[in-house]
Amino acid sequence: MSIAAPERLLLAGAAGDLELLIETPSAVPLLAVAVCCHPHPLFGGSLTNKVIHTVARAFVAQGAATVRFNFRGVGASAGVHDEGRGEFDDLRTIVAWARQRWPGLPLWLGGFSFGAWVALRAAACEQPALLVTVAPPVGRWDFASIAAPSCPWLVLQGERDELVDARAVTEYVRGIAPNSTVVSVAAADHFFHGLLAEVRTAVETFVAAQACSE
Repeated sequence: MSIAAPERLLLAGAAGDLELLIETPSAVPLLAVAVCCHPHPLFGGSLTNKVIHTVARAFVAQGAATVRFNFRGVGASAGVHDEGRGEFDDLRTIVAWARQRWPGLPLWLGGFSFGAWVALRAAACEQPALLVTVAPPVGRWDFASIAAPSCPWLVLQGERDELVDARAVTEYVRGIAPNSTVVSVAAADHFFHGLLAEVRTAVETFVAAQACSE
């Protein structure tokens, strides 16, 4: 599927402007609006991260207007890192804006690592139609109080993840959402080096399956 020219803009947020990158499929009806969250801001995470870029492109390929954004303090986004509190607010600001721009479309949420934690926390209040989390950092951030998402949920995890315990991720997900979809990639490290095609295939397959089940 071809992609229209990307759109960049600044959106007012609680800590100042937030930097957005918007991609949409060309010449086809939009099926959803997707918002994607990047990995940890203090360790080089940004909207250009290759994993969240891959997730976003998979969403576009499945017919979604897709928004990547920089959390506060990253790139052209104002403010400073807030250990997940302000970043949660940043995501909610982006979602509210996206719903106004594309009214009536289902919401898809995606996140990688720290961004997966933020997206999972937001799922309870934003009620997305589906959720995709890559390498959610179980054991590194507080997951204890997070409610199981009520929507279809894909968890993509590398078995050779050097930052996140892959077994702990699977046990956590199975414990709160037994019907979720967990895809383990045997050769993948945390950043899925050399295996981004597997990320894209897993996301597209999951999204397409949800469309077929509706």
